[in-house]
Amino acid sequence: MSSTATHEDLGTRIEEVLRHRFSERSAAAESYGTEFAALWRAASDHALGGKLIRPRLLLDFRRALSPAGLSAEHAAIAIDIAADVELLHYAFLLHDDVIDGDLMRRRRPNLIGSLAERRSGEHDEPSLHWARSSAILMGDLLLTSAILGFARAEVSSDTRARLLALMEQTVFETVAGEHTDIGLSDGIIPPDLRTILSMSAYKTATYSFVLPLRAAAVLAGSSPAAEEHLTAIGRHLGLAYQLQDDILSVFGDHRAHGKDAFSDLREGKETAIIAYARMTGHWPSIELHFGSTSLSTENATGIRDRLRECGAEGFARSLVEEQLGAVSAVLAEAESTGSISPAAGRTILGLAASIESRRA
Repeated sequence: MSSTATHEDLGTRIEEVLRHRFSERSAAAESYGTEFAALWRAASDHALGGKLIRPRLLLDFRRALSPAGLSAEHAAIAIDIAADVELLHYAFLLHDDVIDGDLMRRRRPNLIGSLAERRSGEHDEPSLHWARSSAILMGDLLLTSAILGFARAEVSSDTRARLLALMEQTVFETVAGEHTDIGLSDGIIPPDLRTILSMSAYKTATYSFVLPLRAAAVLAGSSPAAEEHLTAIGRHLGLAYQLQDDILSVFGDHRAHGKDAFSDLREGKETAIIAYARMTGHWPSIELHFGSTSLSTENATGIRDRLRECGAEGFARSLVEEQLGAVSAVLAEAESTGSISPAAGRTILGLAASIESRRA
């Protein structure tokens, strides 16, 4: 390999590393029974082939922090860490599917749904218990693998300590966010706007944006001050991303964004949109069908129209603009102090622009 690695090469190698890791584990699992080996193969089928948003962000930012290009050694280390970030992501998805009782993801059966169908051809209770238990255990294994990957990285002891501290904080905050989300869904925690935004920052922003940005900075030898700025930037980016996701689910074209039409309304998901609507006179007419599992398209369309009329859509869009404006403000401060370079700043601004223009 040459002394530097191209963007395309790095992206391809993430897939190769992930595929190799699942292949190794599937082979090792054969010694522990055919069902355990089958679980690893099924997990591989579902984990691979995604958009790799988080590992690609890590690599893009790592490259931006080294304008002259990454050496083969530094590229290999970054790719391994990026793969660990993707394993962490899939571990969280598995646990999330168990918590939510979901059997579908990306318009096809998720790991739980496929395991249940493979066992009995239908979703009877013993098969579902087997499938959900398998998903919990696989999530635990992948979470452990991601942490061990950070611990085994071929970096200096100081860099390793910073990476592990980052991983520990990431898992802690993500679980805190998930715990709050469950409390909101079950009506145990009051669904006020501040709580909902805080939950999104911890559940989504921490591991999807803060983790890859800060991991790249740690690998590049950036200062603790840079990490502090990137924590703030990542949270603002993550909140903007989640708010856009909520807007798309209710007001977007489901043929473009790929989610089930009005799924958030059917599930009764507590979002900033709903938090705003609760404070308006339109809420009684919205609440009538909000959270109904049998929500019809007609009633869902009615809720959507009421949400527009009460100003909830405009409010959510203003929050997106507010978060992206905060990104620019923090970035300007970071560049003025020299903790983040202009080249790295351009990568962040490009990411902010892509979030602002999201349609899917």
